[in-house]
Amino acid sequence: MDNFVYDIGTKIYFGKGQIENLGAAVKAWGDKALLVYGGGSIKKTGVYDKAMESLKKAGVSTVELAGVEPNPRVTSVREGVKLCRENGVQVVVPIGGGSSIDCAKVIAGSVSYEGDPWDLVIGKAKYKSFLPIVSVLTLAATGSEMDAVAVISNMDTNDKLGTGHPDMRPKASILDPTYTFTVSKYQTAAGTADIMSHIMENYFGGSEGAYLQDRMAEGLLKTCIKYGVVAVREPENYEARANLMWASSHAINGLISLGKDHPWSVHSMEHQLSAYYDITHGVGLAILTPAWMDAILSDKTVDKFVDFAVNVWGVTPKADKFETAKEGIAALRAYFKELGIPQTLPEVGINDETHFDVMAEKAEQGGLLKAYVPLPAAKIKEIYRACMG
Repeated sequence: MDNFVYDIGTKIYFGKGQIENLGAAVKAWGDKALLVYGGGSIKKTGVYDKAMESLKKAGVSTVELAGVEPNPRVTSVREGVKLCRENGVQVVVPIGGGSSIDCAKVIAGSVSYEGDPWDLVIGKAKYKSFLPIVSVLTLAATGSEMDAVAVISNMDTNDKLGTGHPDMRPKASILDPTYTFTVSKYQTAAGTADIMSHIMENYFGGSEGAYLQDRMAEGLLKTCIKYGVVAVREPENYEARANLMWASSHAINGLISLGKDHPWSVHSMEHQLSAYYDITHGVGLAILTPAWMDAILSDKTVDKFVDFAVNVWGVTPKADKFETAKEGIAALRAYFKELGIPQTLPEVGINDETHFDVMAEKAEQGGLLKAYVPLPAAKIKEIYRACMG
């Protein structure tokens, strides 16, 4: 197990009615807030009104950035930075899923930088300071409510890149599972796949000897497997929604990754799919993950896949390790199908290989030569092609 420092620093208000604490949580950091949200569903569900009521009661005034895209774009970040500067914003308050929260994170870190926010995303410039962030979560998926990273897209260059800093982590987050009751079956399934992918990216790889992290990861995966289907079938099942929401946070808040950090494989490949085809992130992950597993199964990795099959899916061990491992991969593929997630790229409108070469090159540059199993561009392209059905 590698050395690490674990300092979360995010205060969590979990459960029904916790929105009443939003005003006080924001007021602790300032009295002028930028609200960041997406297409307006928070107004239809009443979350917006409850948030505004709490903020007003605490004496917090607001300006708003609405219309953040599902794959948040640097253009929205630029607009948010402008609003912050023009209005003397002291706190950034995203209300929504990972897209709104990720956008808010980069806004918060770009206000103090005089250049273009994209410079910070690509690493051309370094973050100086951050406005504090207090988030209200409405979708269990990305874990952005408790992590220190964000993913931003630039449609001019067809790039979707991750960026991170310890001060990106929200100071506080409101997690009310009832706010996910109205999430569609498709987005619930995609969110479950996203959570599972975060866990599996940590599970497969990193230093040896991280036994505790791997056992916790298996427990989180089993939680998703148990409750993902329930949430799709019974959208107002509080137990299912609550367990998925809390699993989402723990999947990526460092609990299972610290001590065994390494570059993620499937996310790097999926970011290219989203950048070029603007598909739903969790769906892309669900399509790619089984194909990636097929591609990296070998004498070196088979024991880990046996653990995955036996401990997560309850596969009965066979004399042939590879048979056991393949049953685990098949179980994952079948589960995603049960959730109603597309199984191939043509099912999400990707019918040719036009961009596969450049996508593979960019994915390789994203660190995949240092991943759990190193993946050069040629191998990445094979994985994309295997997803064509």
